[in-house]
Amino acid sequence: MSEWVLPLAVGAATGVLSGFGVGGGTLLLVYMTAFAGVDQHLAQGINLLYFLPTALGSLYYHKKNGYLKKEAIRSAILPGVALAVAGAVAAAFVDTQLLRKAFGLYLLWAG
Repeated sequence: MSEWVLPLAVGAATGVLSGFGVGGGTLLLVYMTAFAGVDQHLAQGINLLYFLPTALGSLYYHKKNGYLKKEAIRSAILPGVALAVAGAVAAAFVDTQLLRKAFGLYLLWAG
């Protein structure tokens, strides 16, 4: 029964960090692949689903506090959706080890 406590705590903590814009989804992906033994493709899918409620929560509070720039949002929606779909389709055909290495390089670059 206690096997769900750690994943729940990690999910909650990364959700809070996502709300602050810290990149909780990235931390969740690292946890799932490095510590929980989840396959890279599955972890990416879970991460995308995880992003939706955390993004909606963040969007609500950012709007409430007046932090949104409508011009930036309008110009980012179409390319963001198109590239997200293209990336998801491309990731389905890429070897898991290559995805892990690419993600590791991205983390090094972002850090």
